[in-house]
Amino acid sequence: MSEIRVRFAPSPTGYLHIGGARTALFNWLFARKMGGKLILRIEDTDTERLKEDSVSQILTSLKWLGLNWDEGPEAGGACGPYYQSERRELYSKYAQQLLDEGKAYYCFCTPTDLEAEREKQRAAKQPFRYARTCRDLDPEEAKARAAAGEPYSVRIKIPTEGSITVHDLIHGDVTFNMDQFDDFVIVKSNGMPTYNFAVVVDDHLMGMTHVLRAEEHLSNTPKQLLIYEALGFEPPKFGHMPMILAPDRSKLSKRHGATSVEEFRAQGYLPEAIVNYLTLLGWGPGDEREIFTLEETVKLFELEQMSKKAAVYDTKKLTWMNGQYLSELPLAKILPEAETFFLKDGLVTKEWLAENKEYFAKLVDTVRVRVKTLQEVADAAAYFFKDVEAYDEKGVAKHFKPEAAELLEKCIAALEADEVFDLSSTEAAYNKIAADNGLALGKVIHPTRLALTGRTVSPGMFDVMVLLGKEKTLARMRKAVEYIKSL
Repeated sequence: MSEIRVRFAPSPTGYLHIGGARTALFNWLFARKMGGKLILRIEDTDTERLKEDSVSQILTSLKWLGLNWDEGPEAGGACGPYYQSERRELYSKYAQQLLDEGKAYYCFCTPTDLEAEREKQRAAKQPFRYARTCRDLDPEEAKARAAAGEPYSVRIKIPTEGSITVHDLIHGDVTFNMDQFDDFVIVKSNGMPTYNFAVVVDDHLMGMTHVLRAEEHLSNTPKQLLIYEALGFEPPKFGHMPMILAPDRSKLSKRHGATSVEEFRAQGYLPEAIVNYLTLLGWGPGDEREIFTLEETVKLFELEQMSKKAAVYDTKKLTWMNGQYLSELPLAKILPEAETFFLKDGLVTKEWLAENKEYFAKLVDTVRVRVKTLQEVADAAAYFFKDVEAYDEKGVAKHFKPEAAELLEKCIAALEADEVFDLSSTEAAYNKIAADNGLALGKVIHPTRLALTGRTVSPGMFDVMVLLGKEKTLARMRKAVEYIKSL
């Protein structure tokens, strides 16, 4: 078997969408499983919709997810250029070949002509099909009109009857009747190739053996097969992955929350969690596991296990999964990403981080087990850097009753006498207070937690005390005593 070659070919009209990331992931998995190569190609011929920083954002997002490519922008390769905008001469060459062989023709129909035809068919409640007005023009006459500067597009001649079958690796054989298609445009009037034409030329010249992409491209595939046949190229094998739907089974859009990799990163999701979650959108390892690494997936991955059914996008599950990774990944992987959120929220400075590496590591390690995202890590750690300005209202009603002031004063006295002030000594002091006063330990801990954090939920309270330090701990407890007495 020749080397497996697959590609991810995004259009830089925005950030890397979660659907695009899944396409890149499954191509990456297939290439790695088969010992092949993943080629990254930028399809930037749609000049009206291009966004200036999209390419850099797409590359950054792919690298952040750990999906490296073997050929393409930054990596180079023998099949470049890897930007379609730099390959126009190639498209012109093959379009001319089809014109010369009579397999394509110049179309001089203006937008006004086409709209009039469209309106006529609309009135008859028919789908629009180009009427093949220019198909039988004398080739020499058409060539002369084009050479004289008359605006034109180039259309491919396709059979007017019969059918065409796509042999799909996921969906099986899918047959399309030829009356669904017309002589579609392969080169627009501005000289730019259409998507279906450019992609065929590129996939052939770049040696693609497989084209794995989203299901919405399945309807493009018969058109592309017609172009492959006209050019005399052998087509690759096709596989169309199931659609990703919103929880209400509608098309996924912004109204369903974050939909780009960049947005998820900004909200504090980890790349490992996103990749793991995307893997489950249309594929499974064959058992009940939901948490597995990229390396494990490569070993298990089989394209035949891809589902035909649409996958439902569920951010709740992604958030749960992110929490699992947040608590289990080595701390060294978490810290660089976590720093971004502490800096963004103004909790620390770069200088402080440089001088307090051990403290910051201990802080993140303590907080991360109770939260689901890196943003929540920063939120949950805010009281370590800022004084408590308000107490949780429900917590006040439950834990700041009059007798709590006297209890907190006993705790203050015990902590003042604690010369060690570590996890063991503070816990021992609280156990003694609880025993001496005939109270469950929680009755002593709850008002203290509220005093130190302003919240009713936090990491282990003795961890909080030690991280705050003796001075801040006592100051906040005294402040809480005054607050309770003022109620």
